[in-house]
Amino acid sequence: MLKVGFKELLAQANSAIESVAVQDLPYLMDEPDVVIVDVRDGMEREAEGAIPGSIHASRGMLEFYADPECPAHKTEFNLANRLVLYCGTGGRSALAAKTLQDMGFTDVASLAGGFAAWKVLNSDPK
Repeated sequence: MLKVGFKELLAQANSAIESVAVQDLPYLMDEPDVVIVDVRDGMEREAEGAIPGSIHASRGMLEFYADPECPAHKTEFNLANRLVLYCGTGGRSALAAKTLQDMGFTDVASLAGGFAAWKVLNSDPK
């Protein structure tokens, strides 16, 4: 039996991180120090699209991209930047935001509802 399941891990992460409402994202995107990070798998991003201006850092490579001592480091993972992470519906990005907090990032958040919520807000009703 597991000591901690995914539901408990998500609950712990969500209680420790900031969540950004999808309606607030456009305001943040105008800020020069805000980086929108897509933590979905590359195939998801390719098939479904992405939030404009976001960078891709799959959940499986996140710690490597975030660590400046790693050859795979992405410069957008700068402690001075505000990082807003998103995934499909918000679970992976919450866990990823908690991981970045554990690594020492202080201005990190998860997009509530993820890409699915962003698509609903940005769909063209006809």
